[in-house]
Amino acid sequence: MSSLTRTEVRSTLSIAMVVGIRMLGLFMILPVFTIYGYELAGHTPFLIGLAIGIYGLTQALLQIPSGMLSDRIGRKPVVYAGLLIFIIGSIIAALSHSIYGVILGRAIQGAGAISAALMALAADLTRDEQRTKIMGTIGLSIGLAFSIGMVIGPIINTWVGVAGIFWFTALLGGVAIVIAAWLIPTPQSSHLHRDTEVVPASFGEVLHNKQLLRLDLGIFTMQFVLTANFVILPVVLTHMTGLAASDQWAVYLPVMFVAFVFMVPFIIIAEKRRKMKTIFVSSIGVLVLCELLYLFGDRSLFEVVVIMLIFFTAFNTLEASLPSLVSKFSPSARKGTAMGVYSTSQFLGIFAGGALGGGVYQLWGVNGVFLLSAAMAAVWLLFASSMQHPRYLSSYVLRLEGVTEQLVAAAETELLSIPGVDEATVVADEGVAYLRVDRGVFDEDTLRTCTVVANACRG
Repeated sequence: MSSLTRTEVRSTLSIAMVVGIRMLGLFMILPVFTIYGYELAGHTPFLIGLAIGIYGLTQALLQIPSGMLSDRIGRKPVVYAGLLIFIIGSIIAALSHSIYGVILGRAIQGAGAISAALMALAADLTRDEQRTKIMGTIGLSIGLAFSIGMVIGPIINTWVGVAGIFWFTALLGGVAIVIAAWLIPTPQSSHLHRDTEVVPASFGEVLHNKQLLRLDLGIFTMQFVLTANFVILPVVLTHMTGLAASDQWAVYLPVMFVAFVFMVPFIIIAEKRRKMKTIFVSSIGVLVLCELLYLFGDRSLFEVVVIMLIFFTAFNTLEASLPSLVSKFSPSARKGTAMGVYSTSQFLGIFAGGALGGGVYQLWGVNGVFLLSAAMAAVWLLFASSMQHPRYLSSYVLRLEGVTEQLVAAAETELLSIPGVDEATVVADEGVAYLRVDRGVFDEDTLRTCTVVANACRG
């Protein structure tokens, strides 16, 4: 496979920066907001949890429509508008002295939903055969943003408070606009990419796929548990372990780093040794165990830190595995739609985890939230246990020229005859074939000998 061009590297890194910067602004308040929320007028534990998770609701509702809007009016106008909305929400939250104002600001932050538009922009600016590694790089930026946010959120809070975090978030939004304007190239043309964008006609097939629904439930539950935990973990660390809020970054920094290092061998084993389901289901079981350890432990600082390390090792493993599993179970020409539904489920989990976590904390305290999280993870474990073993196939997008509707069937037949090609869907009006291939067998040189598509196969 050829390497990325200079333009592709620039496009990928700059889009990843915009994605990461925006998510960093949303993540930074997680480790500090519960304590800060008690200083706001009108606060209750439920409203504090709602403020933490409300951005997930508006993000879930608007991300697919904003992506579809970018097909009509262009990618960059949607990105600029979304970032401006994000900045406005950050400023409203920064200026608010009541919990209701912060909830409004956080909801507006989420309304600047540009993830789908950025994914489509990345597809416009890069070659089809490079799509997998490019989307992986952009996805990695979100994981890095989360880890960085956990560390620098408490540090910035010590310097300028949570209101200062919101002001810093607004500044980050401005930086993202500059990057989008000056570093991200403007595509010469935009068109539909079924491997990265939602196709409304595909919703029915995706929503009836039981394997994909299990994964949608999985990402919903994982984000639910994470967000619900962060409704109460600042309280546990501050009031039960005696760790000052200003010192909590010193816990998150080694925990996030070591958990990432511990996660790597599990991902290698899952992919290279084809133990994906075993590692995946075991990691869910570890989440259940961690919530029960939180529930029944003595909550000393050492114990809480060890549980956090185990939790985030499992969490990182699941976070890396879930998109890979969605790709493996998705029909080749439905991957964008499957990922759109998956992403919507993810943000709904954030909202539900914040709102229900806060409500349960208000009614039954810290133990109630840990018990709720354990129960949710246990339900996920039950459904995941019956998941099929995935086939270790990769997506491959092939640009075709001169293929008419009359030649589609013949083209698909010949593509399927190539060793390693398991699935082929040719879309004539887009000039694209969406393949699922076994990388251990698939040979691109053999692919280029394809003749049925008028000798125009280009990998």
